[in-house]
Amino acid sequence: MSASTVLAPLRKAAARIDRQTPAHRDRAVDGLRALALLAVPAGHWMLGGFTLDADGGLHNASPLSAFGALAPASWVLQTLGIFFLVGGYASALSYRRRPGSARAWLQGRIVRLGRPVLGVAAVWALAAPVLYAAGVPEASLRTGAKLVVQPLWFVGVYVVVTALTPYCLRAARRLGGWAAAPLLASVAVVDVLRYGPLAASVPSWLSLLNILPGWLFAYQLGVAWGERRIGRRGAWLLLAGGALLFAALLAVFHYPASMVGVPGAARTNSHPPSLLVLALASAQSGAAILLRDRLARLLARPALWAPVVVVNLCAMTILCWHQTAMLAAAVPASFAGGVAGLTMAPDSLGWIVARMAWVPVFAGLLVVIARYARRFEAPPAEGRGASALRRALRRAAAGLLAAGFGAFALGLA
Repeated sequence: MSASTVLAPLRKAAARIDRQTPAHRDRAVDGLRALALLAVPAGHWMLGGFTLDADGGLHNASPLSAFGALAPASWVLQTLGIFFLVGGYASALSYRRRPGSARAWLQGRIVRLGRPVLGVAAVWALAAPVLYAAGVPEASLRTGAKLVVQPLWFVGVYVVVTALTPYCLRAARRLGGWAAAPLLASVAVVDVLRYGPLAASVPSWLSLLNILPGWLFAYQLGVAWGERRIGRRGAWLLLAGGALLFAALLAVFHYPASMVGVPGAARTNSHPPSLLVLALASAQSGAAILLRDRLARLLARPALWAPVVVVNLCAMTILCWHQTAMLAAAVPASFAGGVAGLTMAPDSLGWIVARMAWVPVFAGLLVVIARYARRFEAPPAEGRGASALRRALRRAAAGLLAAGFGAFALGLA
């Protein structure tokens, strides 16, 4: 069978998707969202690893602990700045043309985000006892639970910043892109307090004050972009200013180079976000705005546009289930002992090479899981009476299971 025969159905599917895409669809923004989404599993799969204890239990580890030179890879793979930028842009456009009230608009978005989160948490809550009975060590289950919950914090933060969209719009219309400057200043002040001369007398909870302004920064930029208040000059300022600030924070103020948490490290940039995260988000946002037209021209090609559509349709499935795909390979392998690139300590170049070979396996497992998990992204069927009652009971049961799983993951259960 020739390659053209194999590829013919894919070309037809891509052409069909291209024809069905509305002319007003902003392909560049969808493309940026897809890139940001795919960077999440890529980062977790390449920069996360495991070690085995004496009882065969899995524990989190990272190649960044042994290879600090890999830190620049985290600069590329940490794309939450772009995700929040695109989210702010899309929310600005969506809010402006909302058919109903602001409350209904926000409720619809919360439901779309919350349903997949409840789904993955409920499934894991049901699966954990079964896996334990099958012989999976409790250490592996706790490690798996933490990995599954880890990306889901983003959903809660995203809901909060989305709820602030009306206020972000007012700020953008009055100040343009400069509306994000006070957020940057707020994070800078907290960083000076927690890392400066007074750090010893500052309570540890003070760093939590960076969570909202830290992630709202790029979202506010996206809202201003959606309001057409950031042009090419502003984009160049964001790119150059963010890059210079990023370099200064690393070279002069000695911020940790990694954009993701490293086990055992005294400081982390992303939980909660430090000023380095905002500097990177600024540079990424400027680059994204400048590359928008070029990206739109590239995505006019059906073969490139079709994968973007598929990724966006499965956005929450990818976010919620990519760690499960990795665990679906690692947990069975843990019974065989040390497996290169999977359950052996990520402290050698051989591990990095082996992990690159495992990434396509994780991707394949995610595709298989997504065939079934995708239903959590689908809206519930309409109905009344008994069917509505059943849906309410299912939601309540899923909520209780999710809460129990979250408590287990956080070590409270």
